[in-house]
Amino acid sequence: MILIMGIQGSGKGTQAGLLAAASGYTVLTLGDIIRAQVTDEQRQRIEAGQLLRDDEARDIVEQAIMNVAAGMPYILDGFPRSIPQAEWLYEKAQTDERFKINRVIHLIATRDAVKARLLSRGRADDTEAGIGKRFDEYERATEPLFAWFKSHDVQVIDVDAERSVSAVNEDLMKLVNEK
Repeated sequence: MILIMGIQGSGKGTQAGLLAAASGYTVLTLGDIIRAQVTDEQRQRIEAGQLLRDDEARDIVEQAIMNVAAGMPYILDGFPRSIPQAEWLYEKAQTDERFKINRVIHLIATRDAVKARLLSRGRADDTEAGIGKRFDEYERATEPLFAWFKSHDVQVIDVDAERSVSAVNEDLMKLVNEK
């Protein structure tokens, strides 16, 4: 599995889709899975800029991974979002090869660079207030993951996501083809 991570609006979904189309990977996008499976109460929390609890996100991700055919390479977009989620994923990988993290791609972009992208998507949870809360939550809970992964000998590759879609994709294709 390849994890693709970055601040909201950094292009994770776009780049995951392009990689999958070119390389045969399956894409598991946590945001899409969540939007399809959440309860009304969870949807209200998400629209207010909150994330699902770790146990809720883990359950959704585990089911999605178990639905991928054994041996099929995949990209996980948007998970983990916290150290407890990363610890769970890492522990699962010790007993089930489907959970093994081959590398983490970190799409780096500033708040200012991605805010306009988010506002132009037109999603219900892409409001000024919701975006600000998600940025704060990312910085608080997700940014520390990159150091955590490195401390657990998981390769983390930083990619400048403020460039054009094609420039970022070109870099990512090289990374994926290195295997």
